[in-house]
Amino acid sequence: MIGVLGGTFDPVHFGHLRPALEVMQAVGLEQVRFLPNRIPPHRETPWLNVENRLELLKTAIDDQPGFELDQRELQREGHSYMVDTLESLRADFPSHSVCLVLGMDAFLGLKQWHQWQRVPELCHLIVTTRPGFEMPGDFIQQLPATLVTKASGLSEVAAGRILLQSVTQLDISASHIRAMLAQGQSVRYLLPDEVNNKLMKMVKN
Repeated sequence: MIGVLGGTFDPVHFGHLRPALEVMQAVGLEQVRFLPNRIPPHRETPWLNVENRLELLKTAIDDQPGFELDQRELQREGHSYMVDTLESLRADFPSHSVCLVLGMDAFLGLKQWHQWQRVPELCHLIVTTRPGFEMPGDFIQQLPATLVTKASGLSEVAAGRILLQSVTQLDISASHIRAMLAQGQSVRYLLPDEVNNKLMKMVKN
């Protein structure tokens, strides 16, 4: 099984990295593919340019086995729609199940996505949660997918299942990091040191 984690990564931080590692280990994913998008359809233009976001993401995941950088959304013109990305991934990895890793906020907003009904047809959804969190049952019932309680349930079919996976919740956001930098505050310990060092040089330039 292959995990997919998309986003602007503007910039990448431990709130992206630690949950991705925990999901990979808990679910038994062969890899997690980080997919930075070019033009996010549901938010403002990224603060950092594509080249800088890409460089920081490469730096952040380079030494973690199983973490892979996937640039297909950067190479595609127009908005970065996940349904297009999932179709591309299924074509490239026909013998693998694809598991989209997303936070609870993104999951609850799934119906706002472009062609959202097709997403569960193309992949499983692994939703990262706080320990002890319970999903409202009526929301799950509205989706063309089946909730499973164990990771083994994802390997039984190619797509269409939802797993709620408890991870360490780090209250870190890229927007907060950007706000701190705008105020001249240090963002060390919110992201890897090497990423922080490169980010500081980018900000100064």
